Amino acid sequence: MTAFPVPTMPAPPVSVVGLGQLGGSLAAALAAAGREISGWDVDPAARDAAAARGVQITSEVGGVVVLAVPLPVLDRALDDLTVAPDATVTDVGSIKVPVLAALGPRFGDRYVGGHPMCGTERSGHAATDPSLFTGARWALCLEPGTDLRRWLRVAEVALAVGAEVVPVTAAEHDDAVAAISAVPHLLAAALAAAAERAGPLALALAAGSFRDGTRVIGSDPAFVTALVEGNAGPAAAALDRVRAQLDRPVAELVAAGHAARTALGDPADRRPVRVPLDRPALLALGRAGGAVTRRLAAFVEGWVPGSSGHQA
Repeated sequence: MTAFPVPTMPAPPVSVVGLGQLGGSLAAALAAAGREISGWDVDPAARDAAAARGVQITSEVGGVVVLAVPLPVLDRALDDLTVAPDATVTDVGSIKVPVLAALGPRFGDRYVGGHPMCGTERSGHAATDPSLFTGARWALCLEPGTDLRRWLRVAEVALAVGAEVVPVTAAEHDDAVAAISAVPHLLAAALAAAAERAGPLALALAAGSFRDGTRVIGSDPAFVTALVEGNAGPAAAALDRVRAQLDRPVAELVAAGHAARTALGDPADRRPVRVPLDRPALLALGRAGGAVTRRLAAFVEGWVPGSSGHQA
């Protein structure tokens, strides 16, 4: 029988590599939560900022190692560091299948792919916010070869900073994120570029809907390009679905979009569940639109959308 780490066992230290907005915020939040936390960044200013928030700066990493560097350099982030041989390695990258292909052969079942669904159009260590993860969904990949014990240790890191863990596979993650992240960035870019061509009057009259619709394209263009091109297949399929919607009659499209948006319901309408420490059960929770909110000894607690108050 597999022996899983229980909450009463000492939590392993966490090492964050890359101390920009996501990595710096995670390290600061863990320090505030009392976790043993260290970090490293190639930028001395980022190291200094993290040290001022209580993060130990060192190039020797171990425990749970979180890679929070740009996607194009993710596979090289540990090359010049000393990594403990038993370390669990995770990341916060916005795509998962290519990262799994890059890191999986190197780290095997020690690698657990992750992606916190938060962040802003700002970047760098100056954008650090220890509350960034509070209430956010944190996708955490459960592949057939994932060591569930290590998955749980990474899940505990996410839960410690106030996030809710969504169990997924890498392929499921990339399909979903193409629809709700990659395409919105492209639509924001198209909207901003089209409005600019409409002239100064249009831009002068732009208000809330334009501001909200274009906010995300204020992100670093290199980040957006990597997000879309690194997930090219799912992003193209998701964009084709949007194009098909735009070809519908206006009244029909508006009605369908309104119905879909209002059907999301109240985010607070949740049914509590208990899920055993079992890959199929955890993935079923994620596929149902639910998340893990608490780790206990033999199971996890979480929720799925719905109004029923009984426990499963």
